[in-house]
Amino acid sequence: MTTPQDTDAFIASLTARPTPEPLDLPRAAGWIGGAFAVGLGAVLGALGIRPDLGAALQDPVTLAKNALPLLLACLALPIAFLTTRPERDGPVWPLIVPVALAAGLFVLQAVNTAPTNFLPELMGQTAGACLISITAISALPLVVGIRTLRQGATTRPIRSGALLGLAIGALAAAGYALHCDEDAPLFYVTWYGSGISISTGIGALAGHKYLRW
Repeated sequence: MTTPQDTDAFIASLTARPTPEPLDLPRAAGWIGGAFAVGLGAVLGALGIRPDLGAALQDPVTLAKNALPLLLACLALPIAFLTTRPERDGPVWPLIVPVALAAGLFVLQAVNTAPTNFLPELMGQTAGACLISITAISALPLVVGIRTLRQGATTRPIRSGALLGLAIGALAAAGYALHCDEDAPLFYVTWYGSGISISTGIGALAGHKYLRW
């Protein structure tokens, strides 16, 4: 049976624990950015950058292939950092903006593509390489990011891990787009989105396992 003295002692032990220091955001971003640079460098070193990148980025639809995942990463990572403080929890509604823009590009091409061309445009030639590359680029920064978030004190570890995975997966997609020459929104919204979703799921699982305290 628990006595009042036991309860008081338990409360005292909790209050005696030191409050976790706020996460050093510049340092955390630096560690994750360094790990991302290593992963991206390895993949682009093997695959190369598309030779017509400069000309291709003059097309707004192709530019969106790089810009939208980069925007998603820039929005998601600060929110993931905010969740490492029990009293803070950033809003996720801004993430809808790049997702909605990508969905709009997908729908716009879908309604203007002949039924016989829909599946070839959707599948492209490099769907498998796209998923593998985005996952490979994400692997090291995800490990570093989870270790970094452990320095905080999130009360929603799955959410924190998922947001981290979302940010890193989106960053990896933006990096992979420097190589990819498949510029149809049907392709890149589908497969970049799938790669980002895989990273988000891995982040959520890692958060559930490693960010609980």
